[in-house]
Amino acid sequence: MKIHKMPALGRPIAAKPRQFPKNFVWGVATAAAQIEGAAWEDGKGASVWDAFARKPGAVAGGDTLDVACDHYHRYREDVAMMRKLGFPHYRFSVAWPRIFPNGDGPVNAKGLAFYDRLVDCLLKNGITPWATLFHWDLPQALEEQGGWRSRRVVDTFARYADAVVECLGDRVKHWITLNEIHCFTLFAYGGGGKAPGTNEGAAIVNQTYHHALVCHGHAVRAVREFGGRGARVGLTDNSFIHVPVTETEADIAAAKRAFVEDNIRTLDPIYRGAYDEGYLKAEGRNRPKVEEGDFDLISLPTDFLGQNIYTGWFVRADKKGKVERVPFPHQYPTTALTTWLRLLPQAIYWGPRLAAELYGVKEIYITENGAGYDEDYSAGAEVPDTHRRELVRNYLGEVHRAIAAGVPIKGYFLWSLMDNFEWQDGYSKRFGIVHVDYATQKRTPKLSARWYSQVIAKNALV
Repeated sequence: MKIHKMPALGRPIAAKPRQFPKNFVWGVATAAAQIEGAAWEDGKGASVWDAFARKPGAVAGGDTLDVACDHYHRYREDVAMMRKLGFPHYRFSVAWPRIFPNGDGPVNAKGLAFYDRLVDCLLKNGITPWATLFHWDLPQALEEQGGWRSRRVVDTFARYADAVVECLGDRVKHWITLNEIHCFTLFAYGGGGKAPGTNEGAAIVNQTYHHALVCHGHAVRAVREFGGRGARVGLTDNSFIHVPVTETEADIAAAKRAFVEDNIRTLDPIYRGAYDEGYLKAEGRNRPKVEEGDFDLISLPTDFLGQNIYTGWFVRADKKGKVERVPFPHQYPTTALTTWLRLLPQAIYWGPRLAAELYGVKEIYITENGAGYDEDYSAGAEVPDTHRRELVRNYLGEVHRAIAAGVPIKGYFLWSLMDNFEWQDGYSKRFGIVHVDYATQKRTPKLSARWYSQVIAKNALV
């Protein structure tokens, strides 16, 4: 057989870096309940997740939050690791039951002191703190008094927000009010399997949602009153995002209609100061009860919108121009056994674009994006998570595309800094870019962490 000699190829041409705007915010994110541990130390009360995790079958493996990543004791080590990796911004949450162990009553000074120390440590290491006031850990004592179903939660949250912002507001200038309202209302009280794990009717679920919105308003008010000069505040929403099958006028119009339909009860009250009449008519007797002054609070002006974006859904216009939701086939790629996380990078383009176009949002931060896998690596060895690197790289490509198209995305927080307690999945799913050996608490940066460090250092996707 005659072998033909291939012509010599020239030197490979390096791809042009996709540069991000100057002052683009790069960070990592965590949540108190998922990493802190010390669930019963220094006066902390039980959260709904502490209680829920003790219900047989509620959490995979019977895992609890008691120790988690032991961040409460190891925060200095974790902050030093962030500095070494070059992560300039850090989004964390404050644990409500650490500040008010019973939801109300006297402030737990030791609880506030922990966040005092954490913030000071971050600033000393050149890391900008972004504080989330509520990330799902409602005090169990309040749940026993009705939880998000009860109007009492509004008054207690207002006091909690005031106490935290008044304590930290001289140093923390970036505030997030609530994280993912859907998850601690609809998915918690509507049979979705999140704490406290009840299955209520539509009227109660709608009321929990309304109370959450009023609490968001109180958080904005607290930041305006106690946050000091330069304080900025916004909500983090896990918007339901719809991707047009084709980027044609008809399919884009269908995506816009679907986005409004699925997000109207969050974004309309905040950005338009009322519930949509169509939404109220559809809910009928199940519509939420609104008190005088609620919408004045809910619609207080915010500085930005945070969006947690992992996945989305395809839509298109049918022959009559109506919205057709296109289901995922069973074989559509997911992150291992985390079946809800369908890999759809275009969602991180369309989510911010639709929020900006439909609600006039002027500043958007991706406050979470990442992937959870069933990773099983020995402690101390490098974790070659090229699958996560590729996922994040593709999503960041869509962020870059959105910015180039004029979408006002100002920053990106990768979820998560480290492997942690992943709610119902316990410790079986790993979302971190830093591996945690739960037996020894040893932290090992994964390949993805080192790659992300390079992206940040160059402010570019290479």
